Amino acid sequence: MEMFDWRDYGNGIIAFDAGYVRPILAAIHMIVDDGRVAFIDTGSNDSLPNVLAALDKVGLGRDAVDYVILTHIHLDHAGGAGALMREFPNARLVVHPRGSRHMAEPSKLVAGVTAVYGKEYVEAVYGDIMPIAAERIIDAHEGLTLQLGGRELLMIDTPGHAKHHICIVDRQANAIFSGDMFGLSYREFDVAGRQFILPTTTPTQFDPASKYHDPDSSPDDPRWDWVTVGPVKKLRFVPLDTLRSMPELAECRLLARGNRLSVMPLSDDEFAAIARAGGVSR
Repeated sequence: MEMFDWRDYGNGIIAFDAGYVRPILAAIHMIVDDGRVAFIDTGSNDSLPNVLAALDKVGLGRDAVDYVILTHIHLDHAGGAGALMREFPNARLVVHPRGSRHMAEPSKLVAGVTAVYGKEYVEAVYGDIMPIAAERIIDAHEGLTLQLGGRELLMIDTPGHAKHHICIVDRQANAIFSGDMFGLSYREFDVAGRQFILPTTTPTQFDPASKYHDPDSSPDDPRWDWVTVGPVKKLRFVPLDTLRSMPELAECRLLARGNRLSVMPLSDDEFAAIARAGGVSR
């Protein structure tokens, strides 16, 4: 099986598509060193065939997997952990101490996700979330170092997107696996070669115990706003010169000389004109 979007970085790190919801939405990373393997994040249960095909592609068996490491326990990153652990008899699951109990007994985790997305969606996208035996779970405390073949993997505690979030430092490859701490990059929103990146840091200012707490902010009178952005329709490519030639966009700040192509406001008329040029009607 030829993996979709297989990316071998030549340093023992390989990324491939997780098969989560749609192509190139989520990746699984595989670290290979001296015949030993670690997977970073798992996607959902539907990711298992791609994971097994990845092992086949590098010529290694299921008993070569030493670690399944979760950056955090949100189900787009951890939903397939139980399925993977069932397939890899030698593997240990590595997860933030706040998340380990939910991997061993996932009922509360699933209930929380179901409350947000609904039972039908959770069953369709994630299926059954399988528990993992507690004795196979390693708590990834700040500073924990794991040996994988000839390289060391350092776990660092990185709250922000979630309190149960870690990042993994691979010093040999001079790489860091950032999970959702770096943000989301929806490549279909790239503009003029510039990558679209959206921060995914969850507000913690309402939590008095958090070191990021803002005492002047409250749920009733917040000082912070959270905006969710997602694709609705895909426009065809419209050259910049074409946009600048359109009379409807003569006063558009986005197209003013010297301005960067970034996130800037559009009037309703400007948005409608750009959408029409891209072949989409409102």
